[in-house]
Amino acid sequence: MRGAVYHYDQDQGFGYINGADGKRYIVGHEDLSPGVALVRGAPVEFQPDDGTARAVIAGRPSAAKSRNLIPRGVEPAQSTTGLWTYFWRAFKVRHVSFTGRARRKEFWGFFLFTLIVFFALFAFGVLIDAAITAIVGDLEFGALGYAPAFVFLLLTVLPWFALMVRRLHDIGLSGWFVLLYFVPGFNTLGVLALGLIPSKVGENPWGPVPAGVRI
Repeated sequence: MRGAVYHYDQDQGFGYINGADGKRYIVGHEDLSPGVALVRGAPVEFQPDDGTARAVIAGRPSAAKSRNLIPRGVEPAQSTTGLWTYFWRAFKVRHVSFTGRARRKEFWGFFLFTLIVFFALFAFGVLIDAAITAIVGDLEFGALGYAPAFVFLLLTVLPWFALMVRRLHDIGLSGWFVLLYFVPGFNTLGVLALGLIPSKVGENPWGPVPAGVRI
């Protein structure tokens, strides 16, 4: 598909492309073909994949008509690659990606927002539980209020392990070390270590240093 760059943060390696179909696609540095540099308004061609632009290559200006793909009067968005964005990318875009590397900020973004959302849903469950118990007087029905929290927790299991594998890659270790997470007493220390050890300098067998990492 043809399109034009709407916004791309070179430091964070994350941005958006307006497709010729009128939709906006997420793009990360891992989706760029070698030698492609994204600049606002630049024409590109890519493979759409459930809201993500894959295999992005430079397009031809005459064919892409990039000016028509960028809304008039809209200024470039500020960098949105904060902790929430990293959480959303890990949860929706890279939830089954066990390749590549993940920086500490991506790790903490996913970890912190997973906790925040889970406890918010759990608190909601407490309120629902109290309300149902007060009305019906049956504790079993009240327990249904906790269902959203535990469904959310189940949905984060695969993205969480995929992220830990990428974080292991980032510090120069094989993703198979993630199995140590199941060793009692090691999982807490392991999570803390993954969140504190800095990225390995330079390219390693799992890819280049993640965008945004200052060396």
